Amino acid sequence: MGNSSSHLSKQLINEYQELTYLTKQEIILAYKRFSEVAQKDNRSNIESLRIPKERFLNLPELKANPFNDRICTVFSTSEQEDGSMSFEDFLDMLSAFSESATLEVKSHYAFRIFDFDGDGALNESDLEHLVNKLTGDKDDTKLSNSEMRQLIANILEESDIDKDGTINHSEFQHVISRSPDFISSFKIML
Repeated sequence: MGNSSSHLSKQLINEYQELTYLTKQEIILAYKRFSEVAQKDNRSNIESLRIPKERFLNLPELKANPFNDRICTVFSTSEQEDGSMSFEDFLDMLSAFSESATLEVKSHYAFRIFDFDGDGALNESDLEHLVNKLTGDKDDTKLSNSEMRQLIANILEESDIDKDGTINHSEFQHVISRSPDFISSFKIML
């Protein structure tokens, strides 16, 4: 398997393969990529290393993604809630964004990424954040207040099945299941 997997045992690679949607080759590539990001840190025990979120935000695969900060936050298991990532956090992220991940897995993480306040429902504030991330919140791209209110009303009209003013996880999954492009566009490739 070459030098890129010299610190990752075959047993560990097999365990990661069983726990993720990644192939052995993708796990080895992820390890190599994580090692590159960790270049300034102690690489002798990379499995226990946590890398600051800021370094991941600069990866080309995440840099252009308008939700990059939320992605790191959602996949980080840091007790400090600082968005730092361990190798296993990184693998979980890549697994959820892999082409092999199921619609249920992808929609679960998409919902968590879009739930900016973490309350388990997409409310008007979450939807406004979501729209601003997609359209940009600069003066030349930002929607007017009335345009934003109308768009949010349209989203809720289409998605809020129980009419409680929010989109819960099952309502979100229902919407995603009707979006054929979602599963192919919700991916990160190394």
